[in-house]
Amino acid sequence: MATYKKKASKKTKTADVNIEQGSTTAEVFNTLDETASRSESFVEKNQNIILYTIGILAVVILGTIGYNKLVQEPKEMAAADELAFPKAYFNEATNSNVAMDSLLNLGLEGANGKYGFVDISSEYSGTKAGNLANFYAGVSYLKLKDYTNAISYLSNFSSEDLLLEAEAKSLIGDAFADINQPEDALSFYMEAAGMKKNSAMTPLYLMKAGQTAMSLKEYKKAFNLFTELKEDYPTSDLAVNIDMYINKAKYSK
Repeated sequence: MATYKKKASKKTKTADVNIEQGSTTAEVFNTLDETASRSESFVEKNQNIILYTIGILAVVILGTIGYNKLVQEPKEMAAADELAFPKAYFNEATNSNVAMDSLLNLGLEGANGKYGFVDISSEYSGTKAGNLANFYAGVSYLKLKDYTNAISYLSNFSSEDLLLEAEAKSLIGDAFADINQPEDALSFYMEAAGMKKNSAMTPLYLMKAGQTAMSLKEYKKAFNLFTELKEDYPTSDLAVNIDMYINKAKYSK
């Protein structure tokens, strides 16, 4: 029988990869080592400050969460409950001409141990209901012809609802117009007209602004306002006779 000699297998040599001193790769590793060492040294030297800072941040975050849960949210709910009482008087006053002034005053001042808009805006400032109380108080004072208080409370109102914000600006304009300060009135009417433009209210703000500009003999501004009303809101009821206003502004001197 033939016999076969087993060939000796070749040993595989493992190539050793050496990083030459001074090569780019070596420099990168050296830089990383140095950076890590500096970071460790910084942490060791400043660990008390770092831990103190982390502790302060934790206290602030937990304090904010606790404040919102234990203080702000209950305050918001209480304010909303309080607001229901004067709102009932306000709604009754605006839906009826009978004893309107008395009802508005009850809404402002409160009754039977319940807060009115004035107290709510003060006692619950910083809440949504407190902010809304400023709006209701301002409108109430405007209807009562107390223009100074109307301007004050409406100016303290702000809202993410730009439609309501624009209405407040327009009402401030009305108050200034009623105390014969047309320059201020025009400023607020134009501000209202530029906020959240819509076909329901913007034409009214533009008309008020245009007419006020006419009274101030700012005819070019009035012309532009009336023209904007015509071009942007042609289906508005206020656009029916707008050409008359445009021509009056155009040819006035």
